[in-house]
Amino acid sequence: MSIRPLAARAANPVVPGFHPDPSVCRVGEDYYLACSSFEYFPGIPIFHSRDLVNWTQIANALDRPGQFRLPPGTSPSGGLYAPTLRHHDGRFWLAVANVAPGGGNLLYTATDPAGPWSDPVRLTGVTGIDPDLAWDEDGACWCTFAGNAQVRIDPRTGETLGTPYPVWSGTPGAAAPEGPHLYRIGGYWYLLMAEGGTERGHSVSIARGPSPAGPFEPCPDNPILTHRSTTRPVQNTGHADLVQAVDGSWWMVLLGVRPQGGTPGWHILGRETFLAPVSWENGWPVVAEVGLDLPDMPWPLVPVPADTGRDDFEPGDLHPRWISLRDRPAELVTTKERDGWLTLRARGGSLDEPDAVFVGRRQQDLAFLVRALVDPAAGSGGLAVRLDERHYYCVEATAEGRVQVIARIGSLRTVVAETTVACGPVVLTVRTDEAPRPHDSRTGPDSLVFGVETADGSATEVASLDGRYLSTEVAGGFTGRVVGVYAASGTVHVDWFDYTPLP
Repeated sequence: MSIRPLAARAANPVVPGFHPDPSVCRVGEDYYLACSSFEYFPGIPIFHSRDLVNWTQIANALDRPGQFRLPPGTSPSGGLYAPTLRHHDGRFWLAVANVAPGGGNLLYTATDPAGPWSDPVRLTGVTGIDPDLAWDEDGACWCTFAGNAQVRIDPRTGETLGTPYPVWSGTPGAAAPEGPHLYRIGGYWYLLMAEGGTERGHSVSIARGPSPAGPFEPCPDNPILTHRSTTRPVQNTGHADLVQAVDGSWWMVLLGVRPQGGTPGWHILGRETFLAPVSWENGWPVVAEVGLDLPDMPWPLVPVPADTGRDDFEPGDLHPRWISLRDRPAELVTTKERDGWLTLRARGGSLDEPDAVFVGRRQQDLAFLVRALVDPAAGSGGLAVRLDERHYYCVEATAEGRVQVIARIGSLRTVVAETTVACGPVVLTVRTDEAPRPHDSRTGPDSLVFGVETADGSATEVASLDGRYLSTEVAGGFTGRVVGVYAASGTVHVDWFDYTPLP
């Protein structure tokens, strides 16, 4: 079953699930997009599109341990923040902040966005997060970063050419000026940025000036985009990037969330990538309302290969959608030990540990079903829905045939329910509850139902848990749900993993 039908009409989000802080560039008729990845390895997913609507993940830019480091001390929602992806002088350039211990601002290059990407060049003189790159007519490279400071750099060496200086402080009284992007459009240099924090007050503002360094005049209609104080289905809109399409039209990619349930509204998939059309009036961009449907696109949509949602773990590299916690040592995660199986060796005692051995994929649908055939022949492990190490649910099997559902919510960890099955491989399942639930101000976003299937094909529900506790509004942070498999002790093998969206 296809995970997602090809888009016959344009709909938002264009990259669903935990894919925040999008940055986009166009090369000829091709569009490329990068997003934040935080504490997950490999880092910085890279997508390709021919129509700005249908996107295919072609790589993770940072897929080697030597490119960056996320030690066990990396906090949840730490790691890699807010990349900028650009194409200049025949090369792709990727600047990103690693806020993990020993990190810093890093710059990578590639001739092919599918990789390989270079080892990092350190931007030691860039002191804030969210580094942006822009080149002027003379070839000088300007780096603008959160707080809206700016400095010229040599992108080949990372050397700072001067002292960082403030360029535009943003809207008076607005919190967290961040995510800046600098562009030359017509006769002006435009500085786009996010303000208001990445929660319900998020917004996008812009200013323009005669040079990369300003002085900058703010748009009289700032913010040019915000959904704060509205009941629109997409909230937290901000952290945007602009791109001019092949036909000359302008578009904005941005992050947003889809709150579900009652008050205050819980978003469970994380911050997702949305698309909005942009027009220009009096030299300023005007952004259309960001909804779940886009207007008819001015060009035909270009189909992309359908993702079946199933992985059979043939020997070789994992699909780039698979991510792990902070690293992925080959001796702990491999498809080469048992033909057609993924083998996981435990490190640490449970998903409570920051170095747990976990391989997952982003939850991209509000309703879904996941099934996985797990063999805990020499250990224990199972299937988990994870937000961070203090907020997860899992169904765990042991070599002795015991199956238990575990819930971790903040400082509380408990075995919710358990059952027994025959020893050996077992199909573990998790799905959203399809039963209608009475809706009031306290109704949660969903329920997660964990179960097992036995060899004769019969299914047993083991526990149903309130999904609100695996939401950003409860747990905090900047990520979203990731569903995958893990080893809690010993060695665990996974024959296949199947992800299916539900209506």
